[in-house]
Amino acid sequence: MFRRLSLLFVAVSSTLLSAEPSEKVFELRTYHANEGKLDALHARFRDHTVSLFEKHGMTNVAYWTPVKNEKNLLIYLLSYPSKEAREKSWQGFMSDPDWQAAFKASTAEGRLVGKIDSVFLKETDFSAAFTPSESTRLFEMRTYTTAEGMLPHLHKRFRDHTMKLFQKHGMSNLGYFELLADQDKAEQTLLYFLAHKDAEATKKSWDGFRADPEWKKVAAKSEEDAGGRILVKGGVEAVYLQPTDYSPIK
Repeated sequence: MFRRLSLLFVAVSSTLLSAEPSEKVFELRTYHANEGKLDALHARFRDHTVSLFEKHGMTNVAYWTPVKNEKNLLIYLLSYPSKEAREKSWQGFMSDPDWQAAFKASTAEGRLVGKIDSVFLKETDFSAAFTPSESTRLFEMRTYTTAEGMLPHLHKRFRDHTMKLFQKHGMSNLGYFELLADQDKAEQTLLYFLAHKDAEATKKSWDGFRADPEWKKVAAKSEEDAGGRILVKGGVEAVYLQPTDYSPIK
């Protein structure tokens, strides 16, 4: 098992080679828990994994589960000072006797995770911070896919207008990311996070934003300047997330 995990680590690490050495790297990881194992996976993260990540120099940004979690997912975000730091941290983590003991104990009655997806990210120049809150919020992870060559136009629209309009309508801007250069559709993807007070506030915010004459004007002008439609058809994906009890960001 550990040999397979180590080989997976090596393969995933190689995808970071295109990042600049000094560039801060984020990793969005999605764990597909096996049937009936999600609670045990949470317990392992709560009791062991989160603190061991920190021990090995990783920054725990946030941990979530989808509001509608039919696929038994755990989604979380880590950050590292650089690609080299990421590789060193994971090497130390995987070889740590405390992790190996925790892994062995937690899988005594079967593996907890069936599949792991990783996406490597870097912040856009207009990214906001993941700010804490006194109350638990509803989070939204949104992924936009542009037509070829249109990502700079989308970035400009967010930088100059969209984020301000989100804030105007009660949404909290968090991290905005583009994919590292060697990731699939890196030149066409914007991935970002918003926070809302609750589901009712979310609907009110989005209804107000979409009906805002200023937004309609901005959207039309940005596509006029771009010379065509910026997003591909069906190019918006939204997932609503709730923070776990052990997430640093609520």
